[in-house]
Amino acid sequence: MTYPAEDRRLRASEFPLRRIVLVWLAISALLLLTAWKNIATGRFPDPDDVLRLVQVRDLLDGQDWFDLKQYRVDPLGSVPMHWSRLVDLPLVLVVAGLAPLIGAALAEQVAVVLVPLLALLVTMLFLGRMTWRLFDVETAGLACITLGFLPLLVFQFQPLRIDHHGWQICAVAAAMWAILHRQAYKGGALAGLAMGLGIAISLELLPIAALFGGVLTLRWLRDGKQRFWLVGYLQALATSLALLFLATRGTSDMALYCDALTLPHVGFFSAVAVGATILAWAPPMPWPAVVLGLGLAGASGLTVFGMASPQCLRTPFGALDPMVRDYWYENVLEGRPVWFQPALIYPQLLQVVAGIAVAIHLYSRSTGWKRGWWSEYLLVLGGTFVLGLLVWRSMAFASMLAALPLGYLLKRGLETFRSSPVLLQRMGVVLGMMLVLVPSAPYLGMQRLMAQASGSPGGGFRESSCELFTSAEALGELEPATVFAPLDIGPAILQRSPHAVVATGHHRAEAAMRDVITAFTSRPEDARVLINKHGASYMVMCMDLVEPEIYVRRGVEGSLAARLREGTPPAWLEPVDLGTPESFRIWRITD
Repeated sequence: MTYPAEDRRLRASEFPLRRIVLVWLAISALLLLTAWKNIATGRFPDPDDVLRLVQVRDLLDGQDWFDLKQYRVDPLGSVPMHWSRLVDLPLVLVVAGLAPLIGAALAEQVAVVLVPLLALLVTMLFLGRMTWRLFDVETAGLACITLGFLPLLVFQFQPLRIDHHGWQICAVAAAMWAILHRQAYKGGALAGLAMGLGIAISLELLPIAALFGGVLTLRWLRDGKQRFWLVGYLQALATSLALLFLATRGTSDMALYCDALTLPHVGFFSAVAVGATILAWAPPMPWPAVVLGLGLAGASGLTVFGMASPQCLRTPFGALDPMVRDYWYENVLEGRPVWFQPALIYPQLLQVVAGIAVAIHLYSRSTGWKRGWWSEYLLVLGGTFVLGLLVWRSMAFASMLAALPLGYLLKRGLETFRSSPVLLQRMGVVLGMMLVLVPSAPYLGMQRLMAQASGSPGGGFRESSCELFTSAEALGELEPATVFAPLDIGPAILQRSPHAVVATGHHRAEAAMRDVITAFTSRPEDARVLINKHGASYMVMCMDLVEPEIYVRRGVEGSLAARLREGTPPAWLEPVDLGTPESFRIWRITD
C-alpha cells in the first residue's frame, strides 16, 4: 500500500497531541466530578474491580508473581484466578511508587482512580492519531470528545474501574491504528503485538483478533504484494503470546485452562504463523491457492490446539455446572446478548448504528486507498457490533470504533452550524448533535415524567441500603475466619476485612459457588451440612440485593435465604451486632 506525498501520515509534526490531552483532561475532570462520592467511599462499580484490588494487595504483600491463587476464596481448596498479571502491573507500579511518599492507603486510592484514566488517555491517543491521519486536527479532537459521550465506553474507563476491559479497548484501538501504518510488515507486527497483549489479558479478544486477521488476509488476496501485513501480524501475535505466557504464567503451573492463555493457544497461533510465512515466501500463486494454503495453515493450528486441549474446543462456560449457570451466569447481564438487556441500552445502541451509517457514507464517497481502508474499517466495526449483540460488554469495542466516524459527523455538523444563516437549520444541527451525543436523554426524561405522573420515585436504579463496603469493614472487629455469604458481596468482605469467604462470582470456584447457592436455596438443616463442609464461622446477608431475592424466589419453601430475610433464622445462627444497617445482617454459626 503506497500513499501520496501529501498524506497526513507523513506529516508527524501536525499531530494534535496537545488537543487530545486537553480533551482527556476535560473528560477526566467530568468523570472525577461524577464519581467523587464513590471515590470518597471506595465504592467500586463492579465486584470484579474489588477482587482485582485484592489481587494487587496480595502481590504487594509478597504473593509470588506467578501464583494467581486466591487463598481467601474457598480457603480449604484455594481458587486459581484466570486473570492476567498484566492488568495488575500498572496498579502495582503506581501503588509501590507512591506509597513511600504518601502512604499505602492514599497511594492505593490514587492508583484506582488514575490507572483507568490513563487507559482512557492511551485509547484517545491511538484514536486521535488515526482520525487525524484520515481527516484533520479538528476532527481528531472531536472524535476524542465523542468518546466521553459513549456510555458503554465511559463505564470501562471511569475511576475505580480497574478490571481488564479498559486495557482491552486500548489493545483494539492500537491494532486499528497499526493497520493504517505505511509499512506492511511493521504495521502488521504492531497490530499483532497489540492483539497479543489483549489476548494475554483475556481470551475475549480472540474473535476480534480473527477479524483483524481476516482484514489482512483480504489485503493479501487483493494484492499479493501486501501479503506481509498478515505475515507480520501472525508472527508478532504468536511470538508475543509465547513471551507473555512465560512472563505472566511461568513454567511452574502448566495446567490447561480453557478460560486463559495456555500453551495450546500459543501452539495454534504458531502453527498458523508458520504456515502463512511459508506461503508468503512461495512463488506467486492465484488467490484460490492462497485461500487454500491459509485454510490449511488454520486447520493445522486447530489440529495442534485440539490435540493438546480437546476439552477447550467449546466455550469456557460450556461445561459450567448447571446450577451455577442458572443462578449466576444467566444473571450476569453484561455477558448476555442484547435481547436480555434493559430498555435503557437501546438509545446507546443507536450511537454505534449511527457510527456504522457514517462509515458506510465515508466508504461510498472515498476513492483510492481510502476506499479500501473504509471497507476494512467497516468489517472490523461491523464485526465488533455483531459480537456486542451476542455479548453485551463487547459493544464497548464497537463504541470506540464508532467514535471516529461520529467525530467526522460532528465536524460536518459544526461546519453547517457556522455557515448557515438560517436559525431553524442551525437549531436542527444542534438538536441532531445532541441526539448523537446523548441519545438516552429523551428516554430518561420520559421515564421521569411517567414516574412523576404515577407518583412513584422512578428513574434511577435502586441502591442497596446495606452500605456494603463500610459494613464489610465492620466485620474486621471479629476474629478472622471464613464467612458464608452471597457471591456478589464476597469481594467486598475480602477487600475490607481479614476474613475469607466460601465463594465469589468467579467460575473457577464453581464447586464452592454451587454449595453457596444450594445452601441458601435449601432448608436450613440441609444448608448446615454444606456450611460445615467449608468450615464457616460466620454468615452474612445483605437483604436488599438482587442475589438473595433470587434465592428466596426460586428456593424451596422455608429456605435458608427466606428464613433469614423474614427474620426467623435457625437456632444455630446467633445474631452479631456490629452497628451495621438493619439490612446488613451478621450471624455467628454456633455448634
